[in-house]
Amino acid sequence: MANDTPHTHDARAHDDGGARDARDARDVASTRRLAAYLENDDVVYSATQIFDALSDSTRFQILGELVGGEKSVSDLQEVCHVSQSAISHQLRLLRDRGLVSARRDGQRMFYRLADEHVEELLRVGLQHAAEDVLEEG
Repeated sequence: MANDTPHTHDARAHDDGGARDARDARDVASTRRLAAYLENDDVVYSATQIFDALSDSTRFQILGELVGGEKSVSDLQEVCHVSQSAISHQLRLLRDRGLVSARRDGQRMFYRLADEHVEELLRVGLQHAAEDVLEEG
């Protein structure tokens, strides 16, 4: 029986090492992919345009509202407390940057996040900001 315990322990240690090796391999692949993206001027420029779009508080608020699902211009206007033309202008920029998509239903336009990456950008940005802000308070 004493021989079973060390064998079980060794198997678990080996399993943990295997999982760690898999994580390390994913991290290396991710780092290589990131390095390749950084070498491509078009990709870097596109990324800076995305972050530029996120730098405006009204646009950020619009995107945050769209995390909850599709919204019309008037829905967004009520939440953001700016004019319809201002919302439309910001949505046009967000659409040009690939952050939102739109569909028409009769006279009304409805907007939604372009994909899950946009929500991830918002989540990561807010978590990072909360670390700084909540640390100060």
